[in-house]
Amino acid sequence: MLLIRNANVYAPEALGMKDILIANGKIIAIEGHIDAHAAITHEWNAQGRIVTPGFIDQHIHIIGAGGKHGFSSMTPELTLSEIIACGSTTVVGLLGTDGCTKNVRSLYSKAKALEQEGLSTYIFTGYYGLDPMYIMDTVQEDLLFIDKVIGCKIAISDIRSSYPTALELVRILREVMVGGMIASKKGILHLHLGALKSKMDLLFELVQDYEFPIQHISPTHVGRTKELFDEAIRFAKLGGMIDITTGASKYTAPYLAVLYALEQGVSIDKMTFSTDGNAGLDKRDDSGKVIGVTRAPIDANLKEVVDLIQKGGLSIEKAIRLVTVNPAVNLGLVNKGRIKVGCDADFCCFSENMELTDVFAKGVLMMEDKNALVKGNYEPENQPWHVK
Repeated sequence: MLLIRNANVYAPEALGMKDILIANGKIIAIEGHIDAHAAITHEWNAQGRIVTPGFIDQHIHIIGAGGKHGFSSMTPELTLSEIIACGSTTVVGLLGTDGCTKNVRSLYSKAKALEQEGLSTYIFTGYYGLDPMYIMDTVQEDLLFIDKVIGCKIAISDIRSSYPTALELVRILREVMVGGMIASKKGILHLHLGALKSKMDLLFELVQDYEFPIQHISPTHVGRTKELFDEAIRFAKLGGMIDITTGASKYTAPYLAVLYALEQGVSIDKMTFSTDGNAGLDKRDDSGKVIGVTRAPIDANLKEVVDLIQKGGLSIEKAIRLVTVNPAVNLGLVNKGRIKVGCDADFCCFSENMELTDVFAKGVLMMEDKNALVKGNYEPENQPWHVK
């Protein structure tokens, strides 16, 4: 059992100074003061730091992506410590354009590896295209029989997509919803939005013409252009959740997009951040010429949340919703995104000026005073041939 003392808790609601008791990776008590007990094996003093739920990144390329400039432009797999350093304690991995050299089985394997190293991990089956890129034979079977599969990904309004029709999408949605229903999962169709002029037309057709429940439809990259974001605002006002990419595909700073959406009457509860981290991006010179490749940052959620607070003037309890409780609701993860009795003990600890200092994942202190305490098996410091 672990007792965290003197935590300034945002659950995400502001709870004030609290002690938090943890057993077997779960929160079992949150009180103003918890008396020491022989069963408590460890105490950790938060020293008044701001303590929030651990961040959820619902769109991150844990096995790499890219490849549009040849094999050497593919990005590598992510490591445990670089994910933890961003405050992300729960990640959802997915494929990108490439469903040939990368596949859902290798994605599942990486998710299991990160889980064994201490993170909470999930995956989306499928990829950009309509081809059956699954572990089992269908989307529904993946939802039913593969523990980590919580939804399916597909691309629309993009020249790299399969140009699916509304009828094709609604049939996939049916498999997602029914598979999730039987497996006690929410079931999400996660939709990559490209830059074509069709924008979100298909999604409005699904909701308005086919009357499909909007809570199972999860569009991402909605901040790619101003025109697309205005459609996303309309989608959110219909009751949908919109995902603003922080690491790539943005017409303006993501925190500014959130402020604009709030001005237009969108509820803070209908927006999420995700990084698209580790995607392959072009590196350009001042004239716009491509001069190389780089990786989409995986720490952009953290940066944009801090900017929402410090530059945008949003309260801590509202800003952190975009990376905690909102993605948890969107994905149907009932034990994530909250500091609440019964939930997983995932925490981010911040100084008063919102510097991330410490991270707990499932009750284990993974980073302390900005230093990683736990690293993956194949990170350099854990290799016998590594020379310090």
